[in-house]
Amino acid sequence: MLPSYIQDSWWTPEDPQKVAEVHDASTGEPVCRISTDGLDTRAAVEHARSVGQAGLGELTIHQRALRLKHIAGYLDEHKEELYALSDRTGATRRDHLIDVDGGIGTLRVFSSKGRKELPNTNVIIDGDVEQLSRDGSFLGEHIYTRLTGAAVQINAFNFPVWGMLEKLGPSFIAGVPTIVKPASQTAYVTQACVRLMLESGLVPDGAIQLISGSARDLLDHLDHRDHVAFTGSAATAQMLRSHRNVQEGGVRFTAETDSLNAAILGPDAGPGTPEFDAFIKSVTLEMTAKAGQKCTAVRRTIVPSEHVDAVVEALRSRLESRVVLGDPRDEATTVGALASKDQQAEVGRAVQTLLSAGGTLCLGGPEGDVGTADAEAGAFFPPTVLSFDDARTPEVHAVEAFGPVTSVLGYADVDDAVELAALGGGSLVATVCTHDPETAAAFARGIGSHHGRVLFLDHDDAKTSTGHGSPLPHLVHGGPGRAGGGEELGGGLRAVKHYMQRTAVQGSPDLLTGVTGVWHRGARANTATPATVASGEAVHPFRKSLAELRIGDQFASGLRTVDLEDILAFAESTGDTFYAHTDEEAAMANPFFPRRVAHGYLLVSWAAGLFVEPAPGPVLANTGLENLSFQTPVTYDDSIRVTLTAKQIIPRETDDYGEVRWDTVLHNQHDEVVATYDVLTRVAKEKKPEWA
Repeated sequence: MLPSYIQDSWWTPEDPQKVAEVHDASTGEPVCRISTDGLDTRAAVEHARSVGQAGLGELTIHQRALRLKHIAGYLDEHKEELYALSDRTGATRRDHLIDVDGGIGTLRVFSSKGRKELPNTNVIIDGDVEQLSRDGSFLGEHIYTRLTGAAVQINAFNFPVWGMLEKLGPSFIAGVPTIVKPASQTAYVTQACVRLMLESGLVPDGAIQLISGSARDLLDHLDHRDHVAFTGSAATAQMLRSHRNVQEGGVRFTAETDSLNAAILGPDAGPGTPEFDAFIKSVTLEMTAKAGQKCTAVRRTIVPSEHVDAVVEALRSRLESRVVLGDPRDEATTVGALASKDQQAEVGRAVQTLLSAGGTLCLGGPEGDVGTADAEAGAFFPPTVLSFDDARTPEVHAVEAFGPVTSVLGYADVDDAVELAALGGGSLVATVCTHDPETAAAFARGIGSHHGRVLFLDHDDAKTSTGHGSPLPHLVHGGPGRAGGGEELGGGLRAVKHYMQRTAVQGSPDLLTGVTGVWHRGARANTATPATVASGEAVHPFRKSLAELRIGDQFASGLRTVDLEDILAFAESTGDTFYAHTDEEAAMANPFFPRRVAHGYLLVSWAAGLFVEPAPGPVLANTGLENLSFQTPVTYDDSIRVTLTAKQIIPRETDDYGEVRWDTVLHNQHDEVVATYDVLTRVAKEKKPEWA
C-alpha cells in the first residue's frame, strides 16, 4: 500500500474499503495499491497552519531558498531511483530529463533568484513609497507577507516530479507549507520524491505533507488563508472552482488545465527554408516527448494552405524514421506508453471524435501500428497526424487528445491564422515560426491575449531555444480561458508572491521602517558628520561591519563648491562636451538650465568623494548605483553636499559579506534636492574576515 505522509509521519489505512491498483504503463504489471480511507485531511490542514507555518517562519527568505538548493542537490544525487520508478509510468530517459531533472533544475533556479533578488527577511516591499503628506510625515506603500495557511497542490499524472517541485519551490521560499495531492496513476513517483526530500533532513516539520490517493473533502477544510494550485482537466478545475469555500470562503485558486496549443508556420517559412525544418522538428518533438502527454504539446499545427501537404509529409517522414514505441527500459525505445490503459482509451476516443467530425487520418490512429510494443498489456498509442479540409471544424478547436496527436490546419493569411489560433479558447503556449519581424509583430498583437507564452522560432534561435513545450521558472506558465486563467509559474519571483498577500501599509517614516526593515526618508537616523567623526564622537558608517551597522546609520557631508574650471576640466577629460556644459549662450537658451551646468556624473563622482572613508575596512566594494534621478541643475559657484544613509542590509547566508543599500541624496547650498539614488556596496560581516 502506497503510504501518505501526514503530520510528520508515514500513514497507511488500517482497513481500507476502497483501494485502487496502479499498473506499469508498459507491461500492465501491478506497481502499488492506493487508498486514503480514514485519512484525516482536517488534521493535515491544521498541522500545516500550525507546525508547518512555525517551522518555515523561523527561517528567512534566503535561508529557505538556500535549503531548496541543498534539497535539489540531494535529489540530484538520488535521481536514478526516481528514473527507475518513472520507467514504470511509460516515460523514457529523455522524458526523465524533462520531469525529474527539470524539477530539480527548477528548485535551483528559484533558490538562486530568491537569494539574489529578494531581501533576507520575511517582508518584501512592492513598488515605490507614496508621499501622503506635504511634510513627509505620512507615507504609504505596498508590502508582501506570507499567507498563514497551507499551499495545497493537486497535480496531474504526466509530471509526478516537476509538477510538484515547480509549485513547491515558490511556496517554500514564501514560507507557506505544502500539502501535495498527486494523481493516482503516477503517485508512487511523487511519494518517492517526497521521501527523498524528507531523508535529506532539510525540510522543517510540517513543511510538506503528502496525500497518496483521494482527498475529496480536502477543500472542505480550507479558507482565505489557503492557496490551491490545480493542474489537470478543465472539468475537474470547474468542479473545484465551484466549491463553496472557493466561491464564498476566499480560498485562493489557481488552475492550469486543458490547452489546445498551436504551432504556426509563418507565410515566409515554406519548404526549403531553415524555419520549415525547425518547425517540423519542433512539432514532432512536442508530439513524442512524454508520448504527447504534456499540457504544452502542439495539438493544432496551423500552416499556410499551400503547404499542408508538405507539412503532413514532412511530419510523417520524420516520425516514421525516428519513433520506436516500446518499454522505456529498452534502450531502443524513443517513445514510451501512455500513463495507463484508461488514458489510452481516452486518447482513442478523442481521435475517433476528430475523425468523425471530418478529420483525415494521415498517420497512426487508434488502430495504427505500434511496432513491437505489447499493445495488449501496455498503454501504447502511435504518433497520429490528422488533417482537416475545413480548418474551422469546431471539434478540432475543442477536443484535446492528450497523447501523441496533432491536427494540421491550413490558413489563408496572417489574419486567418490568428483567428484559428484564437478558436482554441485560450492556450498555454503557441509557437510562431518566421524570420520576418513584421510577421512576428502581427502574430504577437493578434494572439498574445489568447496565450500565456509565445515562442518565436527562426534559424537564429533554433539551436538555443528551450523549445515550445518547456515551461521555465523565469517565465509565466499559465494561460487564459480554457488553459485555466491562472499562473502555475508567475515568471520568476512573481511565482513566490502567489503565496503571499499584498497589503497597503500607511504610517510615519519611523513606523514603516520598522515594518519593512528598510529605512525611509524622514525616519530617525544616527548621523555622523566630518566633525563628529574627526573628534571621535561618532563612527563613520563605512567603518562598521554588518555586525555593527544598523539601518539608519548616516553620514552627512559638508559643502563643496563647483567652479567653472571643474566643469570644463570634466568635459575635457571625459569627452562629454555637450553644449549645456561648455557653451554659455546655448545653455542659457535652454529652458532647463540657468547657464552652463555641472555634469550629473561629475556631481555623483564628487558625492562619492564627500562620503567615502578611504582606509581599508569593512566596505569591500561598490557594486553599482540604482534609481539615479537628477532633479535640480547645478551651475558654477553653486555648492553640493551629500547625505548617505544605510537603507537596507542584506546578509548573505553563504559568504563572509553581505549587501548594503545606501540611500543617497545630494542637496545644493539652498537645501534643494539635486539628485537621489541608491549606492550598492558589499560589506564584511565582521571587521576582520578570515581571508583579510
